[in-house]
Amino acid sequence: MTVCCALLTTPLGTLALEATEQGLTGLRFAHRKKSGADGQDKHPILALAKRELTAYFAQRLTRFTVPLDWRGTPFQESVWEALLDIPFGETVSYGDIARAINRPRSARPVGGAVGRNPLPIIVPCHRVIGSDQTLTGFTGGLNIKVALLELEGRRID
Repeated sequence: MTVCCALLTTPLGTLALEATEQGLTGLRFAHRKKSGADGQDKHPILALAKRELTAYFAQRLTRFTVPLDWRGTPFQESVWEALLDIPFGETVSYGDIARAINRPRSARPVGGAVGRNPLPIIVPCHRVIGSDQTLTGFTGGLNIKVALLELEGRRID
């Protein structure tokens, strides 16, 4: 399985994208972890991901269609699937996700799976907040989480 990489400059910094022939496998905030690009950004899935992310940041896209090729445990993948159902501009709690996957007592493990989401922004883990409406951690940092929610029209006080 060949993994191709590309970088994308966004209003929130540089994103490193990774893909196989099946789909996008990773999205990382390049400032958070060293990420290289192998020059294969002509890859069709990477090209689509870059177009969609550019449209998202320009507020012309509310739902991504790029194919995904994530790898996780069955539990993690069920959580990531549930994240895809969170509407643009809305937030839910970890408990809401736990109930959505029929594991109502699993809010903490859901939090762990959300934190291991390999495709932030596209799989919108930034839309998950605490049950008391407080912001919780985000792989890109809370300032990025706030910026993403505000981009989607969600006011954060």
